[in-house]
Amino acid sequence: MREAVATLRQELEGRGISRRDFVGFCSGVAALLGLPRSVSAQIAQALETKPKPVLVWLEFQDCAGNSESFLRASKPTAADIILDLLSVDYHETIMAAAGHQAEAALAGTIKANQGSYIVVVEGSIPTGAGGAYCTIGGKSALQIAREVCGGALAVISVGTCAAFGGLPAASPNPTGALGVGEAVPGIRTLINLPACPVNAENLTAVIAYFITFGKWPATDRLNRPLFAYGKTIHDACTRRAHFDAGQYVEQFGDAGHRVGYCLYKVGCKGPVTYQNCPNVQWNEGTNWPIGCGHPCIGCAEPYFWDRMTPFYAHLTGIPGFDAAADIDKIGLYATAAVAATFTAHGLVQLGRRTYDRRKQAGATAPPDPPSGPPAEPPDTTPAADAAQKGAAS
Repeated sequence: MREAVATLRQELEGRGISRRDFVGFCSGVAALLGLPRSVSAQIAQALETKPKPVLVWLEFQDCAGNSESFLRASKPTAADIILDLLSVDYHETIMAAAGHQAEAALAGTIKANQGSYIVVVEGSIPTGAGGAYCTIGGKSALQIAREVCGGALAVISVGTCAAFGGLPAASPNPTGALGVGEAVPGIRTLINLPACPVNAENLTAVIAYFITFGKWPATDRLNRPLFAYGKTIHDACTRRAHFDAGQYVEQFGDAGHRVGYCLYKVGCKGPVTYQNCPNVQWNEGTNWPIGCGHPCIGCAEPYFWDRMTPFYAHLTGIPGFDAAADIDKIGLYATAAVAATFTAHGLVQLGRRTYDRRKQAGATAPPDPPSGPPAEPPDTTPAADAAQKGAAS
């Protein structure tokens, strides 16, 4: 095991990384965490002066996609340095040691840092056949996870397999695969970063947040950090305007697909998937699945392989609407509602105009004649005049 460098800043200087690059990295972390720009100075000071935490990386039933993701983190270069500390003490795939030396490194790290080290877990933990489906150094994955995670300050499950079981746990789940939280109950602090694979920027931000503030970011009920999983992909999707306008890709390769219409009808699970893919994107922020024309398959959600399939058929319901409604019915209902609104508005306006015309006509017409039979004309004969005079006297 090589000797750990005291602080991140010292390692940055040793690798020739400029102050400007470092400050830019801290500003990017602050933005990713949803913090004010002024906090970037606090992040920089913490990363420059505080000792780096001790981490070990365990890899179980997986495809190594999360290791590949963090090894390719390059925006900016300082992110590589934060993630590089994960390999200092133990990472089976990329560490120099092997066999008994590697196992001795893990055991020594745990013993020397009991209760203060951080564990990153990649891959699901099989529990079937007494754990025989995944063994390392003569121990089952379940045994290793319970020994190492049980004494950790915190456990970060990277990728959907580690967080929720992922593809190995898909029905019928022949190996009895579980996520870390289910396989190792009672973990002191569990942070889940589901995705296939994890985005290295989210992992970087979690670690930087802990180093800066001495605590972990706020999480949802599934132990996912809210800064990365607090909103659905649909909320920030670059094709959201087309969804709102009812402009959908009906089949791959059609005219709507070529101009960037919404992918909901060809299977996009963005409305029910919580992750910040539209914001951080992939390959140094170059692109992401929906950006290049492929629907989201919901890989950051629990049991996505069972719940989100078939991947290219649209959902039968979306949040905010009747759970039994589909997009076609919603469109019909919306059209009917708009038509009804315009009809009601038209009736009100017609009634108001009719009332105004009647009111105006009533103001200009002659007064109505008195009710009852018409009065007889007065008698003007000489006899009538004499009789009227006599009555008066």
